[in-house]
Amino acid sequence: MYVLLYTILAGLAILPLFLYLRNPYLMQDLHYTVTCIVLGFRMNRIKRSKPFYSMLDCFLDKVKKHPNKQFIVFEKSSYTYRDVDKQSNKLARALSQHASVKEGDTVALFMGNEPMYVFIWLALAKLGCTAALLNYNIRSKSLLHCFTCCRTNVLLAASELRRAVEEVLPTLREQSVSVFVLGEEEEKCVTEGVNTLSSSRIQQSSDQPLDPQLRSKVTLKSPALYIFTSGTTGLPKAAVITHERLYMASSMQAISGVASDDVIYIYLPLYHTAGFMMGLTGAIERGNTVVLRRKFSASNFWDDCRKHKVTVIQYIGEIMRYLCNSPKKDNDRHHKVRLALGNGLRADTWSEFLQRFGDVRICECYGATEGNVGFMNYIGKVGAIGKEHFLHKASFSYALIQYDTEREEPVKDSRGFCIKVPKGETGLLVAKITVQTPFSGYANNQQQTDRKKLRDVFVKGDLYFNSGDLLRIDHEGFIYFMDRIGDTFRWKGENVATTEVTEHLIMVECIEEANVYGVKVQGHEGRVGMAAVKLKDDMEFDSKATLEHVKTCLPSYARPRFIRIQNSLAVTGTFKQMKVKLAEEGFNPSVMQDRLYYLEDSKGYIPMTQEMYQSISDGKIHL
Repeated sequence: MYVLLYTILAGLAILPLFLYLRNPYLMQDLHYTVTCIVLGFRMNRIKRSKPFYSMLDCFLDKVKKHPNKQFIVFEKSSYTYRDVDKQSNKLARALSQHASVKEGDTVALFMGNEPMYVFIWLALAKLGCTAALLNYNIRSKSLLHCFTCCRTNVLLAASELRRAVEEVLPTLREQSVSVFVLGEEEEKCVTEGVNTLSSSRIQQSSDQPLDPQLRSKVTLKSPALYIFTSGTTGLPKAAVITHERLYMASSMQAISGVASDDVIYIYLPLYHTAGFMMGLTGAIERGNTVVLRRKFSASNFWDDCRKHKVTVIQYIGEIMRYLCNSPKKDNDRHHKVRLALGNGLRADTWSEFLQRFGDVRICECYGATEGNVGFMNYIGKVGAIGKEHFLHKASFSYALIQYDTEREEPVKDSRGFCIKVPKGETGLLVAKITVQTPFSGYANNQQQTDRKKLRDVFVKGDLYFNSGDLLRIDHEGFIYFMDRIGDTFRWKGENVATTEVTEHLIMVECIEEANVYGVKVQGHEGRVGMAAVKLKDDMEFDSKATLEHVKTCLPSYARPRFIRIQNSLAVTGTFKQMKVKLAEEGFNPSVMQDRLYYLEDSKGYIPMTQEMYQSISDGKIHL
């Protein structure tokens, strides 16, 4: 009897050791499991709630719970939850009265990071409208395209972006888009077709709560936002973000362990998924405080964190590199930041960041704005974008499949079905489209929506979302990002569509053809833009005209940093431009006989030398 009892006790004593040896991440897995189950129950309650419970309702609950708590800290100003609620009430009434905004309208926001951005979004939500979040860097053709694809009724623009709006004003007027510039007084606005929504008008409006009936037709499946993403069309596509999707993306802070007493630092643009959904609405879901900054500044980053006692930061890979490359200081570790939430962090930068700035938990995430699958590296394994979990497999049916990068298509077996890659090998991530994991696609763009779908993947009739990303899963279940496929690469935290850049380059008088691609640069995340071009007969490369055109038409991150002059551009048998070999050759003058030009900020496009190449590779010249 005693022998049996001792045996049982001994077994129980060594059981934790046995489980740990079998799975060294057991405790993290268990904690993650409990968190996801709790959030899952909460999401199910939200889905079943009558009337519909939106992110706006979540915000209003936080206003009731802690009205005097700081919500937004911006420069020398701060706003409590009650302040923001009242300001958004005023704006909603001003928009309804002076801009005739009503339920069902789509209103475009064309402005940078500032509290007004938050006020307007909440105001639009209270009126039952969909907000289209425009990238304030885009101009001309791309800007007009954004209005067309989401069928905008009203444009709200910051006063500093007035000229960009006026450039496309004739077309906006043809499309019956009402244009309002914010903050300017009436007498300063003299352009026909441009109205003002002045500060005085807004402040004269009532700050009392609006009738919920104004948004009575909004449902969980209604579009809450349009967020624009680059793609193979070369022009921005409006990803449809439903209220359900907004809620799910906003839960990332909760999953990563952010609490209501945290202070989060948001400097990423609010027109991005990361800044808006993972940052702003994630903070609303948690009920915490947001320190908002117009733009990222490496020199002010840690000073801001210390001043405002920031505990959570967001990042993209490039940001962490900038911080690591900044001059070292004695107080580098003197801060309260405990968690960094983001994506795109390289393993070497990850390790360097921890070594220099101290014990900060890095929570690397993966997901696409329009995608139906995501991962989180809740363990903190350096270099991984996520970890497989049985709840993921139960909730999302996803797989990595063999992909032919030259033919740019999945590899099929003899039956015509896709082939899963074994553990440890690279494959294209695809995720099954179901009622539980929908793909809402792109607004008014069925062709591009269909291009992101793969049919008959494993069985006849199934339907999968094509992520466009090549990933690898190791034998411990950690997931690693390997590369992007297609016509898009990433630079400076932005997606660059090669076809859009190509369309602008061939508008330069001397250029007949162009093939744009991304090349890797040592010490940098992503790929920098490069273009192989064929000149028109009897014409020389006009570096000045090329520079002026790309500066006028393209944001800085999309301008080709290197231009390679070729006699002819190689194409496949189906007349597709060949990019792989060009990308592999990179921008090293010693491996090619073609003329090569480098875009130097102060001088424009200048001939590339071997010495310049070495300086870039050594990090002496910063891109």
